[in-house]
Amino acid sequence: MLTKTQTVDGAAIKKAIEGRDGKMLASFYADEALVRVIDRNNPPSKPREIRGRAAISTFWDDICSRAMIHKVDTTIADGDSLAFTQACTYPDGTKVFCAAMLELKNGRIAKQTVVQAWDE
Repeated sequence: MLTKTQTVDGAAIKKAIEGRDGKMLASFYADEALVRVIDRNNPPSKPREIRGRAAISTFWDDICSRAMIHKVDTTIADGDSLAFTQACTYPDGTKVFCAAMLELKNGRIAKQTVVQAWDE
């Protein structure tokens, strides 16, 4: 069962990500939401696309289950847009950096684009 939806804002995103709360994160999305991930393995011409809240929930459950520290550094809101940066560290010291742009509709995330890079 999903966590009750709360307002999607920088503070809520920070709390859910840093708390590794996949259920809370999934509750922020519209039923038909789209998450696009762009990285080394998923270039801009062929981004990974995760469609629908159920698939997005699985995506966040996987990320939140990993033994890593997540820190949301910056959030910026402008109307129905929200952006944030996130720095992550695995126990072996490997670092990941993500920048995300969210489009909100009716108070929920309708579309999100994530650009990420990690140590190799």
